[in-house]
Amino acid sequence: MITPSLFRALRPGPVEVDGRTWSLTVHELGVLRVPSGRLEASDPFVTLGEGPVVDVPPGDYPAFVTVADVSDAQDGSHLREAYLSLLVAEGEVARVEAATSGDEELGEDEFWLVPVDAGTVAFADAEAVRTKMPEGDWGDLMEFDEDSWFDRMDSPDHYREGCANIVLPLATAGENLVLAHSGWGDGAYPVVRTVDAAGRTLGIHIDLLVVGPESDD
Repeated sequence: MITPSLFRALRPGPVEVDGRTWSLTVHELGVLRVPSGRLEASDPFVTLGEGPVVDVPPGDYPAFVTVADVSDAQDGSHLREAYLSLLVAEGEVARVEAATSGDEELGEDEFWLVPVDAGTVAFADAEAVRTKMPEGDWGDLMEFDEDSWFDRMDSPDHYREGCANIVLPLATAGENLVLAHSGWGDGAYPVVRTVDAAGRTLGIHIDLLVVGPESDD
């Protein structure tokens, strides 16, 4: 179980991990459009269109990345993305639970996972991915064209280095995706939701397992 006190998405400040004190900062990544209410989490360079899909109220939501300074000197020389988050509503977090679709229930300590093989995670509207991406191979668009997704993500002039907010190629109403490097790199990362005492969804997060009780794994 992930307790609210150990879950540090969108909570800047010091955090203790394995006897060391790191600092967390939170950075805005613009707004993500989710008009269908079906939010996909993926590695956008490998599994876009195939990732787990969770339900949120249709709408436009601010996106954030929570970054951990893991350097020994705490001087910003070694940063790792700890969470990619969408803020669905304001409120006090009462619990953290697995994010699912509809009424689907998972067992205790079971989560939908985002498999990562290109060191990146992303959120996008699942219907927009299906309808606003071109047919065929997306390799040039993502990696090789001028102003490719990789170039945008690695540019310090676009939000922040290691993150991006990109309009999909066939967008007609600003349909987009937000993406970020995945903390320590490749692996499989849980999709979780924060909820208030009434069960209302406050946020959807990809936990990159940089901080918290699972940091060793």
